[in-house]
Amino acid sequence: MSSGAKDIQLYELKDTILQLNKTISEQNSLILSLQKTLEERSASDAKKDQMIANLQAQLEYLKQKVFGSTSELHKSGFPGQLSISEFLEGIKTPEEEKAPEQVEPEYIEVQGYTKTRKPKATYDEMFANLPTTQVIVDTLTEEQKTCPVCGTEMVPIGHEVIRTEIRYTEPKLERIDYLATTYECPKCKETEDPQFIKDEGEPALIPGSYASSGLAAHVMYAKYVLGMPLYRLEKDFERLGALISRTTMAHWIISCAQRYFDPVYQYLHRLLLRRRFLMADETPIQVLKEPDRRPQSKSYVWLVRSGEDGEAPIILYNYAPTRAGKHAEDFLKDAEDGYYLMADGYKGYNRLKNIKRCCCYAHIRRYLLQAIPKGHERDYTELAVQGLMYCNKLFEYERRYREKGLSFKQIYNRRLKDEKPVIEAFLSWADRQDPQSGDRMTRALNYINGCRPYMMTYLEDGRCSLSNNLSECRGYFYPHLLSRSA
Repeated sequence: MSSGAKDIQLYELKDTILQLNKTISEQNSLILSLQKTLEERSASDAKKDQMIANLQAQLEYLKQKVFGSTSELHKSGFPGQLSISEFLEGIKTPEEEKAPEQVEPEYIEVQGYTKTRKPKATYDEMFANLPTTQVIVDTLTEEQKTCPVCGTEMVPIGHEVIRTEIRYTEPKLERIDYLATTYECPKCKETEDPQFIKDEGEPALIPGSYASSGLAAHVMYAKYVLGMPLYRLEKDFERLGALISRTTMAHWIISCAQRYFDPVYQYLHRLLLRRRFLMADETPIQVLKEPDRRPQSKSYVWLVRSGEDGEAPIILYNYAPTRAGKHAEDFLKDAEDGYYLMADGYKGYNRLKNIKRCCCYAHIRRYLLQAIPKGHERDYTELAVQGLMYCNKLFEYERRYREKGLSFKQIYNRRLKDEKPVIEAFLSWADRQDPQSGDRMTRALNYINGCRPYMMTYLEDGRCSLSNNLSECRGYFYPHLLSRSA
């Protein structure tokens, strides 16, 4: 073969190699692009799977809230089940040797319960507060009272109760006209300046109104204790023979609240602000016909009460159109600096200055309960179950203190010894957790982390509370609402 032909063949081979290299490069780029697409799809699928899992957990939680039991009691595990101390020992790492000592949180032992029939209450127990009238029955004829043997008339020798009945006396309304007596001086009668005086009697409950104290009290009791709307009460009075409109009754309620209840409320408010241990909560309420607000708007009733300090309790409610923290700030602005305030994790209470804020462990426990997947309530490998056991330990200690009747000083000392190590271990446990984003456990840990600055405050005084359960309001009524809704 000539040298020219060899050169041509060499050039063709070089072109072929270049084409192959170019093809390989394009294929590599395509492979990398496909790999990137697969990785993105895998990440997207994992994200979707996590979202589906979160939504399923949310669905189970909502089912439990709507159809399940509302009890927060956590039953103990089955015999032979792994204990929390054994579990914690299994996951301890060398880096944790300097961490606070793990304290075994105890479950509250729930004893087996066998339902037994309650003994039937006697009439004396059921109707102990009712006045009793005894009626001697006399239904026998004279012939029946005659001895069938000798014909002699029988005489009574004793009585016994043969039956009991409860009679209902229908309520009634009656009209009472107060007549004023006018007096004159008999000596000045014939003079140019005769003297008269009229007995005006006691003033009316509400000036210009025919409402008696008993009638106004009945209206308020029916509406706010029995939950009877005023239009039903209006019909009830009509049946009894009186035409009393619901507008008139609403006016009575407002007037009595402003005249008689508000001074007492303001006095109790001043007493409350002198106390060193307070508790607070807020709950939504719907108020109709508020100026410049839609009926669907949320309004709030704020509760502030005295703590468990051994003194007489004071519980006050304050209406506010919003949940802004300024309402709590305004209500407590005259309180002495340095008081203890027990509240939940709502950030609106951060506006309060110069206070010692305590956190509510019942709320922490509730978040952990909600984070437990359905069917895993006794699974110690679940993070929420582990956190719940720390809270149960604290509540169990508090229950023992109450049962033993310890003084506030003794409770203070015992808390430092018993409960402080539990809280330190609880926080150390929380620091090591890394739950999946978006699930209920993340929400629980976020709530715990938000409460960290206040989780030790209650240890400073035995009169501080562990939870805010005493002030958990459920729509109780406060008289100031009357001016906004009938």
